[in-house]
Amino acid sequence: MKTSIKTSCLTIFVLLNLVAVECFAADVRDQPRKDGILLVAFGSSEKTAQVSFDTIERMVKRAYSGIPVRWAYTSHVIREKLAKQGTFLDSPETALAKMQDEAFTHVAVQSLHTIGGAEFHDLYRTVDAFERMGGFRKLILGYPLMTTQEDMEKVVAAVRASIPEERSKEDAVLLMGHGTHHPSNALYAALMFQLQRVDPNIFVGTVEGYPEVDLLKELLLEKGIKKAYLMPFMSVAGDHAKNDMAGDGDDSWVSILTRAGIACVPVLKGTAEFDEFAVIWIDHVGESLRSLDK
Repeated sequence: MKTSIKTSCLTIFVLLNLVAVECFAADVRDQPRKDGILLVAFGSSEKTAQVSFDTIERMVKRAYSGIPVRWAYTSHVIREKLAKQGTFLDSPETALAKMQDEAFTHVAVQSLHTIGGAEFHDLYRTVDAFERMGGFRKLILGYPLMTTQEDMEKVVAAVRASIPEERSKEDAVLLMGHGTHHPSNALYAALMFQLQRVDPNIFVGTVEGYPEVDLLKELLLEKGIKKAYLMPFMSVAGDHAKNDMAGDGDDSWVSILTRAGIACVPVLKGTAEFDEFAVIWIDHVGESLRSLDK
């Protein structure tokens, strides 16, 4: 008897939700079309890193003028830090809910992540939930920086264009990615393979994945390299770049390589500060906007 009552209650709950979703969707269909762009980054609490996001926003607005742009950060920790500083950023869920309240009907959600890791897939689930709820007539999620082989080729070209001009071919260039336990971490090693096809002294490592800095150090020593330029392979030159890469701590990349006799030149600029990288994300926004019309 109790099981029957529970089943009936669950059935009623599901039906009521289906009715609510259908009513919501019908209301959206009656609204005049209003396009929007939601840019979603992991985020950074470093004030100097804001230049990267300003670059992206400026390029998006220039490329797709007239379409309102909104922002969201996926990192709860970063949002909390910023809130304590008096700066308030929305989560993707909150940002999309606000865009519903603003009567947006067609939204291109653009990931500003580097790879399709755990953060990106959390964002995918959020977008999918809103799409299923029917709060928008069309909701499209754009790819992160490095997804397809075409993206990879563009990233290789962007890396080469962003290397300081004074670097000689005998000097190494080490890119520091974030790294993840997600299967997409394999993209870092794949990128290094493709980079070394055109420049054998460019290496890619990560803070929290593979390849690790100790492996890169061994590779540099095997080649007899005496100098290395260290560059963050992240959209912003935030905490990881300033501390894990270029910091004074014993376990920073600079410290580890310096102890091995390799002179280090940190370059504290995030990938989003370079137009060559930013345009890849901008192109993904364009792909999403075109999909909104299909």
